[in-house]
Amino acid sequence: MRLEHCTLCPRACGADRKTGRGFCGGGALPRVARAALHRWEEPCISGTRGSGTVFFSGCPLRCCFCQNHRISAENFGKEISVDRLAEIFLELQAQGAHNLNLVNPTHWAPWIVEAVERARPTLSIPVVCNSGGYESPETLELLGKAADVWLPDLKYADAARAARYSGAPDYFRVAAAAITGMFRQVGPVRFGADGLLEKGLVIRHLVLPGGLHDSIAVLEWIADNLPLEEIRVSVMSQYTPFYRSGEFPEIGRRVSSYEYRRVLERARELGIRGYMQEKSSAKEEYTPPFDLEGV
Repeated sequence: MRLEHCTLCPRACGADRKTGRGFCGGGALPRVARAALHRWEEPCISGTRGSGTVFFSGCPLRCCFCQNHRISAENFGKEISVDRLAEIFLELQAQGAHNLNLVNPTHWAPWIVEAVERARPTLSIPVVCNSGGYESPETLELLGKAADVWLPDLKYADAARAARYSGAPDYFRVAAAAITGMFRQVGPVRFGADGLLEKGLVIRHLVLPGGLHDSIAVLEWIADNLPLEEIRVSVMSQYTPFYRSGEFPEIGRRVSSYEYRRVLERARELGIRGYMQEKSSAKEEYTPPFDLEGV
């Protein structure tokens, strides 16, 4: 990667990250807001002890409803060295983490891969790349050197909604190609004797208010393009009007029971396997405190 002309994410903004920051907010050193055990992921990832979650600062997307906006949009975090990042990985393993969960790794891919390589062979737990799904082919290939599990979002099928709420009209085209590439990398899901995911692909989809038809289009694309018995899908109801969502009246509310139920019905009709949330999951307490813990 050329730090002087960054093209890590699909924005390909060309920023000189040696002297400034890219569209994502990233500079020359990894920036981390929190590194701790996290128990609010899917059961096959959180397990009983928690997922060793590293929250990276910045983001290539501009989601108006982001629950992590303090770190994604406001770029809160602390710059650390690659050596320190590798130490953090091993510290989480020592705390009993079932896996290493890298949240929003895209714009830090070269540093992350180097840190994982430095942590091995002591690092023995699976590495989860927890992504917004907006990946360039080159960065996807690079992160594939570290990833055992891919946990991407597939936020939208509709380009107008992607442009309006995330500032990325090309989101579906990019994410669809990336997710098929992720499956080629990691192959079918593989679970350990304890029921925890060791390898594979879990696609997340957050149902948005007024987005019933778009959510169904997302699920239908998954069913048409991926082997459903070899992946898992997590259909989430936890949308809460965060950050700038108040600027868009149509999403300034929580998802209705009818909307979520219809999406789940379609998922069942399609034969999708995976995880579904209770409607009560739409709570602000699911957002962890970004206080530099573990950094």
